[in-house]
Amino acid sequence: MNDALDRLTRAGVAIWLDDLSRRRLVTGNLATLVRERHVVGVTTNPTIFQTAVEDGAAEYAGQLAALAGSGADPEQACRELTTADVRAACDVLRTAYDRTGGVDGRVSIEVDPRLADDTEATVAEARELWRIVDRPNLFIKIPATRAGLPAISRCLSEGLSVNVTLIFGLARYAEVIDAFMDGMEQARAAGQELGAIASVASFFVSRMDTEVDRRLDELGTEEAALLRGQAAVANARLAFELFETRLASRRWQALARAGAHPQRPLWASTSVKDERYEDTHYIDLLVTDGVVNTMPEPTLDAVAGHGRITGDTVRPHYEDARRVLANLARLGIGYDDVVATLEREGVAKFVASWNDLLKALSAALGN
Repeated sequence: MNDALDRLTRAGVAIWLDDLSRRRLVTGNLATLVRERHVVGVTTNPTIFQTAVEDGAAEYAGQLAALAGSGADPEQACRELTTADVRAACDVLRTAYDRTGGVDGRVSIEVDPRLADDTEATVAEARELWRIVDRPNLFIKIPATRAGLPAISRCLSEGLSVNVTLIFGLARYAEVIDAFMDGMEQARAAGQELGAIASVASFFVSRMDTEVDRRLDELGTEEAALLRGQAAVANARLAFELFETRLASRRWQALARAGAHPQRPLWASTSVKDERYEDTHYIDLLVTDGVVNTMPEPTLDAVAGHGRITGDTVRPHYEDARRVLANLARLGIGYDDVVATLEREGVAKFVASWNDLLKALSAALGN
């Protein structure tokens, strides 16, 4: 029997599910994944909720009817539906939260993506979501945009746990780490219990290959073809190296002595987008102690069936990763332009999904 998920967990990788729906909750599917698939966390995003509501009309019908009867508008309905699902998922994961001292057992809900360029509105939305869900194992997802960085610090300083999302590049990731430490230092100064505050930094993986491979294909050379499928893993490995470097700093050591938990790197967007790559590509090649890997259920099943978890596939490969990025630069693939494009498109995709969700809810409410 291939127990790759068990080996992944024993290697120090926390397995989270990158999906949530009312159907998963009412059928007990989420509880089964927690019990049988080593799942110890859940992430959501606007696209996930859009799909959940559009595909789960029966499961949401009762609540939607009640909301329509009360005169709720699509914005109110969206908040009620999504926070109800997240609250229920938090309850399913509560045992994992208690068992790990609050490190795992977390469920994420994202602030309205239309607020990505508004610091104050993001903070206000985060506070409101934290109040409504009212569970200690909640994560508030805040995008790592320029305006998101101070919002991250503010929320952490107030004791809110934060999942920083839409991180693509190393320079922005360094700023995210600084924002995390700023927030934790402010929390310490305000007398917050640092051990009760958690954070992860969601570093997006497969989208990097999608964009870089597209540019390599445009070059059309043999040398370019040989670099396909290498950028995303190299980028993530160097992100972990940066994390290790910052973890060794005096600044972090002071916070650790005060009870703070590290802001773990989380590998997001780990399903392959190119069928030429093995479906466990971004799991097998990003195994190391102290990270989270959040997967949609098909990827979870693929790893369970034929994942190749053979040991640490991150720390021994820092120099290889640097060579990959250097070779891309030599071919004219501009790293800074790639990550800027991905951040811009990432926010835009979530805004589009959010708007589609609101349209679907408007129709369901009869507005």
